[in-house]
Amino acid sequence: MTTTPETAATDTTLAVPTHPVPRPKGRAHDALRPMRFTPGFTRNAYASVLVECGGTRVLCAASVEEQVPRWMAGKGKGWVTAEYDMLPAATGERRRRDSRKGKMDGRTIEISRLIGRSLRAVVDMESLGERLVTIDCDVIDADGGTRCAAISGGFVALQMACQRLAEEGLIEESPIVDTVAAVSIGMLAGGARLDLEYVEDSTADVDMNLVATGTGQLVEVQSSAEGATFTREQLDAMLDLGLAGCEQIRVLQHAAVAG
Repeated sequence: MTTTPETAATDTTLAVPTHPVPRPKGRAHDALRPMRFTPGFTRNAYASVLVECGGTRVLCAASVEEQVPRWMAGKGKGWVTAEYDMLPAATGERRRRDSRKGKMDGRTIEISRLIGRSLRAVVDMESLGERLVTIDCDVIDADGGTRCAAISGGFVALQMACQRLAEEGLIEESPIVDTVAAVSIGMLAGGARLDLEYVEDSTADVDMNLVATGTGQLVEVQSSAEGATFTREQLDAMLDLGLAGCEQIRVLQHAAVAG
C-alpha cells in the first residue's frame, strides 16, 4: 500500500498480532505474577509488610508520629505521606545512594509522591486525628512494577497501622474508607499484558501504571507510548486488565490484614 499524508499518521499504531509473542514462563496475558504479602516483616516498625510480585520485593514499613507537618497544625486533621527508594544492589548493578550524590533522584521523588497520593485517596484525615503516618517503601529486589508493588504493599502497612491505632485507643475507628492497589499493564506485539516483569517492561510498546480503589474508582493512570501509538480500544483493554488485576490484589491484601 502506498503511504499518503493521510495514512502516515496511523502507520505506527499497534496492530493485532497474528502470532502473539508468548510471555515468560507461559503466563497468561491477564495473569498476575505470583504475589504474596508477609505482614510483620520487621520488628521495630509500627506496622510492616514485605510484598513480593514475582522477582520484585518491596519492604513497606509504617511509622506514626503524634504530630503533623507545621502547615497542618491546629486543623484537626492527620496526614499520610510516603518515601520510596531502592537499595543500591536492588537491580544487580549497584546504584549510588542519594546521600552520596548530595541530592534526591527525580524518579525517587516522583514515585514517593505517587505513593503518598494513592494512599491519601482512601484515608479520612479527620478520623486519623493530628498525627502523621509515614510509609517507607524500600525496594529489595527490582524486576519491574516496583512502584505498583510499593502502593499495594504500602496500603497493607497503612491499614495495619490504623488498626493498631484503633486497638490502642488512640483513635475511635480506622480512618481507612476504601482499599487501594496498583498494577502495571503494557502493550507488546499488539497485545495487552498485565503485571509486566522487567524483560517485558523494557521492550513494551506502551507502558501503563494504574492505581484504583476497591470500589473501582481510578486514583491515577500513567500511560505513554514508547515504541508505537495506541488506539482507544487498546487503552480500554489495558484499563480493563488493570482494574481486574487490582481486584485480584485487593483479595490478597484483605487476606494479609485479616491474618
